Amino acid sequence: MPLLSKTSIAALRRLFVISFPNATTPVFKKPLSLHSTRPMTGFLRDGYCKVPEGDFGNHSVAAMVTNEFLEFSASKGNDLRSIGLTGGCKWCLCANRWKEALDAAKGDQSQKGKLVPQVFLNATNEAALQSLDMNDLKKFAADAEV
Repeated sequence: MPLLSKTSIAALRRLFVISFPNATTPVFKKPLSLHSTRPMTGFLRDGYCKVPEGDFGNHSVAAMVTNEFLEFSASKGNDLRSIGLTGGCKWCLCANRWKEALDAAKGDQSQKGKLVPQVFLNATNEAALQSLDMNDLKKFAADAEV
């Protein structure tokens, strides 16, 4: 027996969108695309890069991690490999960690395409723009602007 009925779940979703309007808005101001369910990503572990109240890490960047990025993140104290991520996994990254990788790659052009994860703009939350420049995100876009 489910804990919540379909009606209750729908009501909670509506309340969530009303309470946190930009938690589900992508950088293109269109409906946020699903990013990944294998592995299940997102601050809410629902597959979307939503940024609800309480997500102080701003998990807004829909990215495909590389082994180099995973090593970099581990060196900064967040070893995403410990939860099973490997190069090629899609994950909702903290905007500041993505920026740290971008800044680190600027000093070493040979690392640029390896260290900075590709971004799926249609699944990246507009909250990313609080700390990232849209042009930087577009340079690493894996999907076309729609």
